Amino acid sequence: MPNAKRILVLNSGSSSLKFQLFDMPEAVVLAQGQIEKIGLATADLKVSFREEQYTDQRHAADHQQALSWMMEVLQGPAGVIKNSQDIDAVGHRVVHGGLKFYETTLIDAHVLAEIHALSPLAPLHNPANAQGIEVAKNLFPDAAQVAVFDTAFYHNLPQKAQQWAIDRTLADQHQLRVFGFHGISHEFVSEKTLAFLNDPKAKVINLHLGNGCSATALEAGRPVDHSMGFGPLTGLVMGTRSGDIDPAVIFYLIEQKGMSAAAVKELLTKNSGMLGLTGHSDLRDIEAMALEGNRDAQEALTLNAYRIQKYIGAYTAALGGLDALVFTAGIGENNAAMRARICADLSFFGIELDLTLNAARTPGMRNIAAPQSRIPILVVPTNEELAIAQKTYRLLGD
Repeated sequence: MPNAKRILVLNSGSSSLKFQLFDMPEAVVLAQGQIEKIGLATADLKVSFREEQYTDQRHAADHQQALSWMMEVLQGPAGVIKNSQDIDAVGHRVVHGGLKFYETTLIDAHVLAEIHALSPLAPLHNPANAQGIEVAKNLFPDAAQVAVFDTAFYHNLPQKAQQWAIDRTLADQHQLRVFGFHGISHEFVSEKTLAFLNDPKAKVINLHLGNGCSATALEAGRPVDHSMGFGPLTGLVMGTRSGDIDPAVIFYLIEQKGMSAAAVKELLTKNSGMLGLTGHSDLRDIEAMALEGNRDAQEALTLNAYRIQKYIGAYTAALGGLDALVFTAGIGENNAAMRARICADLSFFGIELDLTLNAARTPGMRNIAAPQSRIPILVVPTNEELAIAQKTYRLLGD
């Protein structure tokens, strides 16, 4: 019998904490939840366990208080653990691993210091990830702390896809390359897709569409190209991030309009994308505005889908064909209207959507392509937490 381990998975954001507690290797979810608005006057906690849901509100000044609050619930209302010693390992999602970390890694003081050092490459993510690790080390001193890196999946991206046409010496000196993001999700979804297709060599385009969005071209489960780059700003239009933009715009704003580099960074990362186009970052709000006739919302949705269509065309060319188009993450899995916009007018690629199947709120993995479509159009639920638990368990062994 495999050695059973209880693994807590943490995804620490700047003002949020997502968590799942697994019994491994059976992957039984004992509890899952999230704490939002950490650092504000009132934080919100939601925890699900045994088909029950527990909610609460209180002030959580930082991740130390948030994790302590989570432990109270896991021990008290949920009753899934007795104390911190019941946790064998904590698996952490870490966004950026740079060139040094491309495998699941046991965290020690050196690794934690390196995660901090990589913060300039992912300033919105790595500092929060590191903070979650530091707090978890104190709360669970007997548990193994394990890092699973979002960038690791793209470590061996083909040279032609990871390199930019800039001075080679400068690029090598400063690690200027495509690192890629959402790798944990893209890898998990790719494995599910290949099993569904029963074709280990399939050519697939994954569309991970949420508040952050990315596209990955894959062949035989390995990435061939990816829309994000040195940081998670480029590529598709996102909730608050611009996606692809002409660098000349940045130079113009700094040199001609007197904006600081920090102000431009704030603009492109926090005040652009759908928020910049419509005043809202949540696609559900924008869809409602569009239905009411709001022109800005209608144009923003059209632009968003158009950018994705361009990546589908480019990646089909890069792959030399296409065996499946995959939608995943919050928008990809749940927003039928956006899927319909993206698939519109792509019949020349063999992509034809069944509007009835697309509109149905069917849970789980499914094919929503029309019978005449040459290409399966799949909705594949992602589960980054399960992927992290599996990788953590494999690292620790039996």
